[in-house]
Amino acid sequence: MAPVASSGPAGGGALRTVRNFASLVKLSHSVFALPFALLALLAATQGRPSWSLLATVVLAAVAARTAAMAYNRFADRELDQANPRTRGRELPRGVVTPRSALWLALGAGATFVGAAALLNPLCGWLAVPTLLFLCGYSHAKRFTALCHLWLGFALGLAPVAAWLAVDGAFTIRLWPAVLLGGSVAAWVAGFDVLYACQDEAFDREHGLHSLPARFGARRAMAASRFLHLLAGFGFAAAGHWLGFGYGYAAGMVGAAGFLVWQHRLLRPGDLARIDMAFFTANGALAVLLFAAGCLDLYGLGGLG
Repeated sequence: MAPVASSGPAGGGALRTVRNFASLVKLSHSVFALPFALLALLAATQGRPSWSLLATVVLAAVAARTAAMAYNRFADRELDQANPRTRGRELPRGVVTPRSALWLALGAGATFVGAAALLNPLCGWLAVPTLLFLCGYSHAKRFTALCHLWLGFALGLAPVAAWLAVDGAFTIRLWPAVLLGGSVAAWVAGFDVLYACQDEAFDREHGLHSLPARFGARRAMAASRFLHLLAGFGFAAAGHWLGFGYGYAAGMVGAAGFLVWQHRLLRPGDLARIDMAFFTANGALAVLLFAAGCLDLYGLGGLG
């Protein structure tokens, strides 16, 4: 009898491929926008979305982000190869090919469009222009220092889209979600400015645009603080408008602490703790506000 080939190496190879693609699109960074999409969804349904609606919104959100990130890595592959900070990413290292990244972007984009169409006709019609806007961010730094705001608005669409998934129409009910989305936009733009301080010299050398490259790290950090001040007031106002109560208010105290903390971690010329400021503080902020909203919805008597 011929020996049976072990499935171990093949299984290990498949697992490595999955890990490489998950790392390529920074799947863990879904923690930035997804909690706010879910918060808007829960507020729009008074905490009672159907399981099918919940699953479709999550699928659409993750697919849209995956498509945008995979396309970003494809579009930036030559810049990532030239930048010492990003040379270890999957495309420069050759563990994911440019063609595979592009196919992932196309597949995830098609999934997003399909999921949006399942939600309601309005979401279906808006899916393609939304996807183009998300992918357009990958080219923004080639012509504008306001690329950080482009990224912010891209993620800020999440709570607005989740609300539209419930209502299927533009109504007066949408305005609190728009405020929440605008707050997300200011928050994301603010921490993206901080992250871009790492590439201040590289961006200048290669003709790329960012606030640090144009104005220097000190002024860029001041702009980031202003954006986060706007975001803090916006998150508080949106929560009040949506009807959240004491639980969300307590969460806002913690969120404000995370906003202040990330700015205390960094100084011009000292970005050693950028990962803590970028991912830890902001990921915790998003999860905290979502949990605080759920506390009001399910533990403190619902929305006011």
